[in-house]
Order: sequence, then C-alpha cells, then structure tokens
Amino acid sequence: MKGGKSKSDTKSAKLSVKSKAGKKSGKAAKDPNKPKRPASAFFVFMEEFREQYKKDHPKNKSVAAVGKAGGDKWKSLSEAEKAPYVAKAEKRKVEYEKNMKAYNKRQAEGPKDEDVESDKSVSEVNDEDDDEEGSGDEEDDE
Repeated sequence: MKGGKSKSDTKSAKLSVKSKAGKKSGKAAKDPNKPKRPASAFFVFMEEFREQYKKDHPKNKSVAAVGKAGGDKWKSLSEAEKAPYVAKAEKRKVEYEKNMKAYNKRQAEGPKDEDVESDKSVSEVNDEDDDEEGSGDEEDDE
C-alpha cells in the first residue's frame, strides 16, 4: 500500500471521532417545559412565503433556494409591507414574555409533587407485573 492509510489507522480515526461525539459538554440539560422563543418578523414572513413559494414552484425541493428567494423578497419589501409581520412578531413576543413569567414562577416554587407520584406509580406498576409473572418469593426480598 503506497501512501494509503492502513486499516488500523482508519479504525483508530473512527474510534476517536466516536469518543469525541460521546462526550457531553458543560451545558445544563434543556428543559422541555420551557417556552420556545418567538419568531422574528422575518421568520413570520417566511412561514407565509414558504407556502406561496411551494405553490408557485412545486418541483423545486431546494431549501436554500426558498431561503434565498425569501431573503431577497424581504429585503425588497417596504416598511409598510413589513408592518403586519412585525405586528405578529410583537404579539408573539408579548405572549412569550407572559409564558416565561409563568414558567419562572413555577421554577421558583420548586418541583411539583406530581413528578414524585408519577415515579411512584411507575414503580408500583412494575411491581405488579413482577408479582404476576414470578412466584411470591420476590415480595419477601423487598
């Protein structure tokens, strides 16, 4: 093999990639209950523009082409034409801020008892399954 990588070199390169991907960064886990940030006026515009673009160009599947056409169209719009999208974005922002206040209030109160009960109920369900399948000896161990 002239100048080529050996199989062992390739394996070690793949292993190193996997080990890097497996590492976790120092970020905290994302809370699924946290409200999503609101879309900007441009993204509100793009929601409608994508639908229109798909109707006008049904054969075009390129995301980049849609994005580029949307960006060009947005730049060409006057402030008066952008106003409805800006208004929708502001409305979403107000709603988001309201939801964030409620979310932060819930976070300050601490974890709810519902989470503890749900964990308990899951373990009780598993215990009942074990009782049905196995003999009664498992109850004595617990």
